[in-house]
Amino acid sequence: MRRIVSAMHISLNGVVESADQWVFPHGYSNDEMLQAIGSAMAAADTMLLGRVTYQGFAAHWPQQTGDIADYMNNTPKLVVSTTLDTVEWQNSTLISGNPVKELAERKQQPGRNINVVGSATLVRSLLREGLLDELQLLVCPILVGSGAHLFEDGGADVPLQLVDAKMFSTGVQSLTYTPAGR
Repeated sequence: MRRIVSAMHISLNGVVESADQWVFPHGYSNDEMLQAIGSAMAAADTMLLGRVTYQGFAAHWPQQTGDIADYMNNTPKLVVSTTLDTVEWQNSTLISGNPVKELAERKQQPGRNINVVGSATLVRSLLREGLLDELQLLVCPILVGSGAHLFEDGGADVPLQLVDAKMFSTGVQSLTYTPAGR
């Protein structure tokens, strides 16, 4: 059975929006961080994206070259959206009908992990629906003044269990959670 896994950069105060603006001073290109990202990429054969992340990536990655660009462009992508009619970026498939049912079915198919990239709204939905198998938070030692938070007020309780914790030399903490009771 495949697993749906999310890894996100998050500030100490829970901000995930525009991580590219504040994560780099905390060693994004540090060997420890690159190894963690490389391991996650190697364990997956599919990316799962929400609409906003998809549109940003689709506007950027097709014109890029190099190893990461090859990975981003050639890896199969599932795009969850209720507003898009089509997806143009190579190897992309739109999931627009019943994403809970379709993702549950895809988890039953053979293959490696399905990695959620960015997409905080999608991550919250996957947690709420019991579809997210692992949540890795890369907690950066910074308080970000504004931006969307991963967890918003008013959501349902979702008990999680810490299964791994690492501290990188840059002060970034890697905290891996699974839904409690699984």
